[in-house]
Amino acid sequence: MELKMQDGNKSFVSSILWLSFFITILISWVYVFQMSSSMKLDWFGNMKMGSMTDGSMKMGSMGTLKMLFPMWSIMMIAMMLPAMVPTLRTYQDLIKSDAGSWLGWSGVLLGYIVVWIGFSLLISQMQVSLTSVDFLNSSGVIKSDWVISLALIAVGIFQFTVLKDFCHEVCHSPFGYFIGNWRSGLLGGFRMGIGLGIFCVGCCWGFMLLAFVMGYMNFIWMGLITLIVVLEKLPQIGIVIKKPLGGILILIGICSIVINLTQTG
Repeated sequence: MELKMQDGNKSFVSSILWLSFFITILISWVYVFQMSSSMKLDWFGNMKMGSMTDGSMKMGSMGTLKMLFPMWSIMMIAMMLPAMVPTLRTYQDLIKSDAGSWLGWSGVLLGYIVVWIGFSLLISQMQVSLTSVDFLNSSGVIKSDWVISLALIAVGIFQFTVLKDFCHEVCHSPFGYFIGNWRSGLLGGFRMGIGLGIFCVGCCWGFMLLAFVMGYMNFIWMGLITLIVVLEKLPQIGIVIKKPLGGILILIGICSIVINLTQTG
């Protein structure tokens, strides 16, 4: 009877934590959507017709760290938490074997979020700096078509590098990371989450920086990034699509260069 009660309590805790996890993702997407709507942007992050003046003023007001950091943090939560599902499920399997705990599970999630919030601070400051030197337009997009092309090629090439392979190995096979870096309890889970977050940033930073190519409030691009990152985390799929994705980005970058040469010629 006592064992059944303990199992029931564990099941209740797991349900609450998973429900909170998915509600957090949903709220983050709703927040970003409402912010986009308030700035009168379409799904591609462009100003809607008839709202150019008002929208431009609002976009201009976003060029401060105070405004950008919370926005980027919530965007990172919206895009990157779905990719954490396989990792959290792996940790849950360790709970079933009595190696882990739900406090540790929560710690892993918190550590992961902290790393991406730190990355949000970095990328927010980068946007502020690039905007101040007139390198980005009011939508946060790189003004130079040549730099856009080179950025696409650079991120595509990164998909073929040893660093990408190293980070991706941890991201799509978290069980090995847990076994080799095991820490128990909330603090231990937090430390492991920090490590997993760092590897995840190392694996996915290029896709995030391409927001400066597609627009940081581009809903279509945000959704595509989320899908790509989730697929890369799946053991059966991640290995297969990693290099083809790089090839596609390189091809798009080369085509962009050809178009630029045609137009300037």
